[in-house]
Amino acid sequence: MFDFLQGYDVLGAFWTTIQLTVWSAIGSLVWGTVLAAMRVSPVPVMRGFGTGYVNVVRNIPLTVIIVFTSLGLFQTLGVSLGADTFDVINFRLAVLGLIAYTSAFVCEALRSGINTVPLGQVEAARALGLSFIQVLTLVVLPQAFRSVVGPLANVLIALTKNTTVAAAIGVPEAALLMREMIENEAQLILISAVFAAGFIVLTLPTGLFLGRVGKKVAVKR
Repeated sequence: MFDFLQGYDVLGAFWTTIQLTVWSAIGSLVWGTVLAAMRVSPVPVMRGFGTGYVNVVRNIPLTVIIVFTSLGLFQTLGVSLGADTFDVINFRLAVLGLIAYTSAFVCEALRSGINTVPLGQVEAARALGLSFIQVLTLVVLPQAFRSVVGPLANVLIALTKNTTVAAAIGVPEAALLMREMIENEAQLILISAVFAAGFIVLTLPTGLFLGRVGKKVAVKR
């Protein structure tokens, strides 16, 4: 029944998808946290940059961003991110594009968490002489992260599905292999079912697990 899978590295393609997701998630969490700090910063320039970045990037299609990393950064500007083979270059460029896009949603999720922290705690921290960075890192962000585990889980699931856009620049992940198999094989429904099941296996347990974690670590108000 599944003889059509022979000769195709389906597990390898999904492994590439997982790597795209993990590296992009780490980068998005870091850059998204920085953007969230900018958005609540008392410095107008930083606050303006964070707001502008989020509003602009969220309204650009991910495909445009991914294609720009390949055509704009690599082919036009020669940016290779330290890689020397075509596949590795495209992989790293895809991760960069996914980080640039997903971090905007991470930022907004974190900002909503920051807004749940009682203002009295912030004022008390400032009264103790703590700087903005100290207040943010020691008082605000720890509580904000605990309150947005659920929303961040949704962002992670969306990121996992968005990795399919990397096929647009030739990254050998699941969507690219699926397209190749559909072009070469006659089992359209079975091929689609296999890859749909693969993404369900990647996303459903993640959502259930992080949903439970979010309920356990949520700050009780």
